[in-house]
Order: sequence, then C-alpha cells, then structure tokens
Amino acid sequence: MDAGHPAPAEPGTATAEGPASPARHGSFSVGMDFTVTTAEVFRGFADPSLRRRWFRLPGGSATAEHELDFRVGGGESARNLFVSGDLEQRLAYRSRFLDIVPDARIVLVYEAEVDGIRRWVSLVTVELSDEPAGSRLAWTEQYTWLVPTGDGADDVAHLRGGTRLVLNGLSTVVNPDRHPGVRRR
Repeated sequence: MDAGHPAPAEPGTATAEGPASPARHGSFSVGMDFTVTTAEVFRGFADPSLRRRWFRLPGGSATAEHELDFRVGGGESARNLFVSGDLEQRLAYRSRFLDIVPDARIVLVYEAEVDGIRRWVSLVTVELSDEPAGSRLAWTEQYTWLVPTGDGADDVAHLRGGTRLVLNGLSTVVNPDRHPGVRRR
C-alpha cells in the first residue's frame, strides 16, 4: 500500500477501530421504471462514457478516478476523496462481472473501502425486463458488512439509499425525458 494509507484489513482481523466485528449479512431489492428500452438501460451500464456520467463515488470531480472493463471476468474500479468539513475519507470501489446477458441481466461482486479498510462486500444482480411503457430494472443486493460504522444501525439504510441515488443518476442519463431541467453533459 502507499505510504500514509493503511493496508486493507483481512477478514476476521482487527482494524483501526479495534477487534473484528461479527459479519452481518442481509439483502435488499430496489426497482426502477424507465420509459426507454432495456437495450438503452443496459447501454448505460456497458458504455464507459455513459457509465462515468452516472456512477461515481462521493467527492469532488477533480479527485475522481474511474475504470470500466465491461465483460465477464472484467471489472470496474473507482476512487475518490470525500471531504465534508473536517472529515476527509478516501473511498474505493472494485467490482468483477460474473454474468452478463445483453439487455437482460448483469451479475457482479464488489467491495467498498473507506480509508483503506474493506467495509462491506456485495453480490448484485441487475435484471432488466420489458414493460408496456418501456422497461423495468430490478436491483437485488446481498451484502456482508465487515466493519460497521459505529454500532452499524444506519449502515444498511445508507447502502440502500446510496443505491437509490446511483439509480436515479442512471435514469437522468438514459431516460432524460423523465428529468426536465437536469443539465446534460
């Protein structure tokens, strides 16, 4: 690891916060309707220029990094520096695509780090289906929380809310008619 950045914690080991917490497991699902085809929604995931417009970690655009290799066995990585008042956090995301069915399904695993500590890992299944007025996206996430924030009471709500925000970003890129007044890049 870089000097000044702690090495990621291995599962079951002590972290900067103290001894390892028991892993917490769970899942949630989020759905979203689109007025465009499944192919257009799928393109929002597959096309690197579109993906960069809606998928990013919190923080300034000047510090954001993003790479996408959209194929089975490929992956995605993102890093950013989040600053709020006196709080400064280095965020990192790494994923690997396990299954891709064009215009229908994406299965991936990802890990999320804060300040070099792996906080949670997830298995995500994104399913797209045709609807009379366009298409529907179903996002199912199975998570394992490794290092909670404080007592962990707000972690799952934060994860679910963050997923909803990211999908809203996808909608503004692939379904712009639903978002009048949103500036296009």
